[in-house]
Amino acid sequence: MKKTYDPKEVEQKWYTYWEENGFFHAEVDESKEPFCVVIPPPNITGQLHMGHALDNTYQDILVRWKRMQGCNTVWIPGTDHAGIATQARVEDHIRETEGKTRHDLGREEFLRRTWAWKEEYGRTILNQLKRLGASLDWDRERFTMDEGCSRAVREVFVRLFEKGWIYQGHYSVNWCPVCSTTLSDIEVEHEETAGKLWHIRYPIADGSGYVEIATTRPETMLGDTAVAVNPGDERYQHLIGRTVIVPLVDREVPVIADEYVDMEFGTGVVKITPAHDPNDFEIGQRHNLPQVQVIGRDAAMTAEAGKYAGLDRYEARRRIVEDLQQLGLLVKVEDHQHAVGQCYRCSTVVEPLVSKQWFVKMDELVKPAIAAVENGEIRFIPERFSKHYLHWMRNIRDWCISRQLWWGHRIPVWYCDECGEVFASVDEPAGCVKCGSEAIKQDPDVLDTWFSSALWPFSTLGWPEKTKELQHFYPTSVLVTGFDIIFFWVARMIVMGYEFMHDRPFKDVFIHGLVRDAQGRKMSKSLGNGVDPLEAIEQYGADALRFNLVIGVAPGNDMRYIPEKVEAYRNFANKIWNASRFALMNLEDFDPYQENMGSLAFTTADYWILSRCEFTAKEVTRFLERYDVGEAARVLYDFIWSELCDWYIELIKPRLYGKQGEETRYVAQYVLWYVLKGTLELLHPFMPFITEEIWQNLPHEGQTIMLAPWPQPAGLSSPKHERIMNTVMAVITEIRAMRSEKSVPPGRKIAAILQADPEDLELLSQAEGDIMNLAGLERLTLEEPGRTPEKCLSAVVEGINIFLPLAEMVDVAEEIARIQKELEQARRELQRAEKNLRNEGFISKAPQDVVDREKEKAELYQAQVARLEALLQELQN
Repeated sequence: MKKTYDPKEVEQKWYTYWEENGFFHAEVDESKEPFCVVIPPPNITGQLHMGHALDNTYQDILVRWKRMQGCNTVWIPGTDHAGIATQARVEDHIRETEGKTRHDLGREEFLRRTWAWKEEYGRTILNQLKRLGASLDWDRERFTMDEGCSRAVREVFVRLFEKGWIYQGHYSVNWCPVCSTTLSDIEVEHEETAGKLWHIRYPIADGSGYVEIATTRPETMLGDTAVAVNPGDERYQHLIGRTVIVPLVDREVPVIADEYVDMEFGTGVVKITPAHDPNDFEIGQRHNLPQVQVIGRDAAMTAEAGKYAGLDRYEARRRIVEDLQQLGLLVKVEDHQHAVGQCYRCSTVVEPLVSKQWFVKMDELVKPAIAAVENGEIRFIPERFSKHYLHWMRNIRDWCISRQLWWGHRIPVWYCDECGEVFASVDEPAGCVKCGSEAIKQDPDVLDTWFSSALWPFSTLGWPEKTKELQHFYPTSVLVTGFDIIFFWVARMIVMGYEFMHDRPFKDVFIHGLVRDAQGRKMSKSLGNGVDPLEAIEQYGADALRFNLVIGVAPGNDMRYIPEKVEAYRNFANKIWNASRFALMNLEDFDPYQENMGSLAFTTADYWILSRCEFTAKEVTRFLERYDVGEAARVLYDFIWSELCDWYIELIKPRLYGKQGEETRYVAQYVLWYVLKGTLELLHPFMPFITEEIWQNLPHEGQTIMLAPWPQPAGLSSPKHERIMNTVMAVITEIRAMRSEKSVPPGRKIAAILQADPEDLELLSQAEGDIMNLAGLERLTLEEPGRTPEKCLSAVVEGINIFLPLAEMVDVAEEIARIQKELEQARRELQRAEKNLRNEGFISKAPQDVVDREKEKAELYQAQVARLEALLQELQN
């Protein structure tokens, strides 16, 4: 092994080796327990960001662990066609390079261009995942619009259509004016916004007065078809059933009573605009109100808006407010904080519009998906996320699945021009299923991207065909994903799994948090605080980045990305590398297979490290089984850094150097090899590259650490030897601290006296050589308590009295002179501070912080004087 660890050289070499040898691939093997994970398919427009790095690191850790446990493990890669995002990207490219729109090209040519763009750029993010070390089964790569997935989508649509669970209807939908498509409720992000609340007078039609309404969107008043009050609101009982005039358009509308109205909001009287608000739409359905659309799909006012027609919605708002003021109908304007819906893709404020769309009826579909989480058939980790899931599912609305795009799965519905039949078909029909006419047209819209993603756990395994992969690997084992797509994706996969596979799509849902910046802020383009994981890999190595992303992070919690911490884990990698180089230099003539482990004569230190290694293996396994990846990483870090590197390797150096005989040298070599090899195998899922490089240099069996058996308990646990070594290490640590306090040079050998009861003396005697070696002792006396050695520095640790003769540590006369000089200086400083504090002028005139600092100084000098006096007395006695 080279002197320094070079991640760039090692990572590329081993990933190529793994891939070329097919170590990521698994065929169906009924003799093994299956473990299957499907990747949350990244968008083909995507570049690897820290969220992807986190998500895929968690998945890779679990996959590598289960592969080493002997499971038939498959991790299926793939990408999502990402309807809106991809179409927007290609449209921008065409506009920038050719000055054309998709309409100039036509649907067929635009789709050809989009497929070409996908072929050129669509695998970028998957290739980037290789840099991270993701052990994906590349032979099974899928795409949400590949032939198999497309057939699955059409099959699902047609089956739901024929059950009557897909229907077409006019409904209030979320419309993005920029993306020119509908959005489902969960594709709308609600941002708290500082807005206004306009109070407007609506004249009562009989001339008897006015009602005052409050609205956040005065531009929609032009489409009002009612005014509503709560039926329990005593203030407005006299208005129910009467009519009012909508200002500016002079439309007479009824005053209705509806429970939805919040009596505490504004004046308790609200305008009802069924065409431009989803809640008003529902009220309109209950009261049979007409719909007047005054804002179009381009977010401009329609002809129904009268003189405001053609204006942008915000310009119309400004002019409407001006006109109301001139008419004396604007009562007041208040500041108002409220949530405004924005498109999750482009952040444009969405416009609620009534539109004819395709919907999936959800009320029956969600029942088994709710029951599965309620009865524990599907687990959320952490469990708190199941509450969010259940709340959303119990209050779900029908799912709007049509999108006014060209890129995506085209809705498999055809309309007959002859007889008017509307029918769905998995395969492209030659004619109308009812009358046979060839005059049929396919619906121009495409399906919501999440429709195909919802089928991912079974479509990637070959459904609707009954493939051997589907029978073996479904249901999948665990889904790893962020909390932000529980509703977008997780819930819908569960729904579709039960409907079409009659089984859960996965057993566990492991939810992780976000990667935030050092200040705890979400990473975003607008803040400019994003970090490119590829740059981090270039600088620190993939292993350091992976370890940093997971260590110490509890399931579901966010983590903060701090570059200094990634650097710390690069140092951890270097520590492992240096320790392993040292081990290998001392294992050159070593053959672990020449002796049986049970025949070896272990020392206390050997028994201790073997016991600690077994405990670590059990703990790492226990934490991984609980999906507490962060704690598993922490346990490994502590064991490797402290117990293996800082203690055991230091303890056995004299034996490795042959100073205590060949037999004990071989035992030390064996234990070092056994523990280092096992530790690398435990660490491999977390830091795959460095562990493979070192493991390959150690004596081993097998082609790769990836397929090495996961360390199992071997009966090596020894609480007795752990207790001995805990005491020994505490004694060594204390003696080192005492030496440091007296500035004893590291190379100077000193004497020590340890007093303990007979039982502890017996334990200490078993590690006498280790104590002398690591504490820098020339002589060590072990005795029972009873005397107090003179002129010694003393301490008590773990019930053991430690005495270090001062004469062996320092020149007593010189030390007395040094301490006396320090004591005089400390006494002078104490007198000066006390004098200031007795001075009333100083106390009354000096700033309080100056007085406080002087008090702190006095306390410090008092403590220093007391300490030096005690040391002086100790030396003079």
